[in-house]
Amino acid sequence: MATVRKGARKGAKKRASVSAKSRKIAAVVDEGTPYEPGTTTLVVVESPAKAKTIGKYLGRGYRVRATIGHIRDLPEKKIGIDIENGFEPEYVTIPGKEKTLADLKNAAKDSREILLATDPDREGEAIAWHVAGQIRRKNGAPIRRVLFHEITREAVQTAIAHAGEIDERKVDAQQARRVLDRLVGYKASPVLWKTVKKGISAGRVQTVALRLLVEREREIKAFKAVEYWTVEALMEKGGQEFVAKLHHVDSKKPVIPNEAAAKKILSNLESRKHFDVTEVKRRERRKNAAPPFTTSTLQQEAAKKLSFGSKRTMRLAQNLYEGVELGPEGAVGLITYMRTDSTRVSEVSATQARDYVKLLFGQEFVSTNIQLYGDGKSKNAQEAHEAIRPTDPTRRPEHIQRYLSADQFKLYQLIWQRFIASQMAPAVFDTTTVDFDLSVTTKRAPKPLPYLFRSTGSVMKFQGYLALYREAREEGDGHGRALEDEQALPSVDVGESVPVKAIMPSQHFTEPPPRYSEASLVKELERLGIGRPSTYASIISTLVDRRYAQLEQRRFFPTELGDQVERVMVKSFPDIFNVRFTSSMESDLDRIEEGDVNWRRMLKDFYGPFATSLKDANMEELIAEAHDLSALETERCPTCGGKLVARGGFFGPFVACENHPKTCKYTRPLRGERKPAELTDQICH
Repeated sequence: MATVRKGARKGAKKRASVSAKSRKIAAVVDEGTPYEPGTTTLVVVESPAKAKTIGKYLGRGYRVRATIGHIRDLPEKKIGIDIENGFEPEYVTIPGKEKTLADLKNAAKDSREILLATDPDREGEAIAWHVAGQIRRKNGAPIRRVLFHEITREAVQTAIAHAGEIDERKVDAQQARRVLDRLVGYKASPVLWKTVKKGISAGRVQTVALRLLVEREREIKAFKAVEYWTVEALMEKGGQEFVAKLHHVDSKKPVIPNEAAAKKILSNLESRKHFDVTEVKRRERRKNAAPPFTTSTLQQEAAKKLSFGSKRTMRLAQNLYEGVELGPEGAVGLITYMRTDSTRVSEVSATQARDYVKLLFGQEFVSTNIQLYGDGKSKNAQEAHEAIRPTDPTRRPEHIQRYLSADQFKLYQLIWQRFIASQMAPAVFDTTTVDFDLSVTTKRAPKPLPYLFRSTGSVMKFQGYLALYREAREEGDGHGRALEDEQALPSVDVGESVPVKAIMPSQHFTEPPPRYSEASLVKELERLGIGRPSTYASIISTLVDRRYAQLEQRRFFPTELGDQVERVMVKSFPDIFNVRFTSSMESDLDRIEEGDVNWRRMLKDFYGPFATSLKDANMEELIAEAHDLSALETERCPTCGGKLVARGGFFGPFVACENHPKTCKYTRPLRGERKPAELTDQICH
């Protein structure tokens, strides 16, 4: 009996042990990380949402961990760069990331292989490099690099099958950018503190973007409107009204500066009740669909069509890329990677889109040839940057709308429509130009004076891609009127006399260039080569967050602070904060990534002139550049009667007696931001 009890106790103990082990494994399974030491592959990504989606596709042999962004960076409270030793950066664990890093190290110990699957760009490469440097052990698990350009089962498995190595050149390019930005921010910001305001900062790229806003504002303020007039004839045939514009006078573009000149033309034409058609040109015009979105064009179109700021657009796109829960289907990545400047699409996805166009609209709406866009060069699985497109073209926005937030749905619909439309046939228009060449004889000018009126119009013959998608336009974007918005003209023939209902003069004034919107600023940054598409959102949000600019009615207005910052930075560093130099720096970063330029050499070439500009900065001149000091010209020191001057201090610009600090102690803040005694103590110290 005792033996039975002993056996029962042993069995119970064994069952309890197995149960405890099962509970432990079950708990790990609940976290999505089932494993046995040394038998699993560790996959490191950046976000928990991405980890959850990827984990669903990989199964029990993999554990997926998220870094939640960067884990290492330059220190917060010092420059962290050894300038004398080849600009060697000092990396530290970001405060608050100690536990994340410890978890990654522990997971790496028990792994047979480590796959670094951070985002497929320079920043993601740098994060992977930092992680590798922290978790790599002698004789430890091998570490490889994986690039997920889209998060679907097939794409994830294919990427893992083609795992490679960390791209050191891409890491060097990112290090160069980080060090460059730190040098500018850390060294140039004190110039702003002393001349404008304590606590504000300078940014290498943001300052150039701010310069665009400020210079545009100065153009607007300096602009003087010029009056001009136009003359149009309202005509009618068969009950259909249309407009013909005065196109030439005596074979030259009409210049009508004022009302008197317009009335003179009207008096010459007042007897004409009919215009005779002298020429008719008809032709067919095709309008092709735009390519799929890049980061830049997505931000522009989302701003124009959806009123989304760049930061909001990129946050939503990140959600769609990393994965959204679609009910029974689980988490699914809905779009390809959203940081790209490529319009290229894969042949598989283009074929899927074409098949779906045929299903939705019919064969005639499918483009004659498959549209792959891009440069057509073949790339391997690790380098296959594509445009932003849906991962599954057959996943229509309406079918998954119930699983998406309102904003997610709007952005996904925009991306889906743009991509599907890119494989559709062109829209076809019949365009017509009708000329009315009039010879007018007046008492003052017996020689016939030719007036040419011209009417243009378009009629849509075939919708093509416009059946699904139309690009947005906004004021000042330079596109003019689209074909589909032009007037329809009645059928007329040469020699036909068309009745004129009225000849109408209109007064106009030239207009200044429009202030930048988010869409037009992104477009200009891209055109000038300032920053990169992945940085536009942070550039714009930084300008607003620092209150260097504000958005009113979706247009940027530089603030007084922004104007002061721009004045000081451009005057102090004219060769650095300009478009050409900033664009060339981006090219240098690209060349570093390509292996053509050494990143330390590039920084050395930059830092020499930059340090000289810092040394030569004249604080009094810069304060005068940023502030109106005219009142000081008539003021005198209340203590000794000396002249008052503006000076730069650690706590900002201030006013002091010219005899300060030798024989007079008088100081006061330039704008009443600090008490004189307090400021005096700080300055004397």
